[in-house]
Amino acid sequence: MGYITTKDGTDIYYKDWGEGPVVTFSHGWPLNADAWDGQLLFLVQNGFRVVAHDRRGHGRSSQASGRNDMDGYADDLAAVIEALDLRDATLVGHSTGGGEVARYIGRHGTGQVAKAVLISAVPPIMVQSPDNPEGLPISVFDELRANLFKDRSQFYQDLAQMFYGANRQGAKVSKGILDQFWLWSMQAGLWNAYTSIKAFSETDFRADLAKFDIPTLVLHGEDDQIVPVKDSARKTAQLIANAQDIYYPGAPHGITSTMQDQVNKDLLAFLRG
Repeated sequence: MGYITTKDGTDIYYKDWGEGPVVTFSHGWPLNADAWDGQLLFLVQNGFRVVAHDRRGHGRSSQASGRNDMDGYADDLAAVIEALDLRDATLVGHSTGGGEVARYIGRHGTGQVAKAVLISAVPPIMVQSPDNPEGLPISVFDELRANLFKDRSQFYQDLAQMFYGANRQGAKVSKGILDQFWLWSMQAGLWNAYTSIKAFSETDFRADLAKFDIPTLVLHGEDDQIVPVKDSARKTAQLIANAQDIYYPGAPHGITSTMQDQVNKDLLAFLRG
């Protein structure tokens, strides 16, 4: 575990565990690499090397004032891959991290990449527009920004309920899962979390997805209240040639925690396939 420093002087924290084929992990907003621990430990125990970094402005990485956009995030991932000399890596991204993976491939290609996995990911594009009428209205994201600025601590507590589907009747989500979401979120800089909303909601990844020429797995919960499945995974799976897609009935956005065992099983099968 350690840090790499990017060309603009931003310190990016990363963890690097295990030995074997490499799998990198890009986390969701507004969390950090610890959100992947349930996958990281599992894969190390199954013979893989795992690398996960904190996005700029999140977790233990420095709170840079600039490049809090998908190009910046993708270039930071590229910097980690280059610094650690990672080859034939599988890139895994959750939510905003899925956009980061897509933009990495769009900007840097697949020369260092063997496979990709998009979990509850934001591509192709979240915001509503004339050519994306099923997207979410910009007012949804304006409200996120307003509530984040007004009272970010309470905002994150409320968001956790939707993130993990704890607001659904009969849901069984532990207090621990909700508490850790708040803890991780509070480590993100307010400016970085605020500006990241534009990055994950308004970035158009359709051209990036067209450049995927590697085996790709798409995983998504069918009751995702954060990134609705009909305007994300189902479209992404059609835009990536020969993508494999798996949908979990009644599952929320945070499936890496609420369905950890099943996600790990499906991820391992794809990695070994």
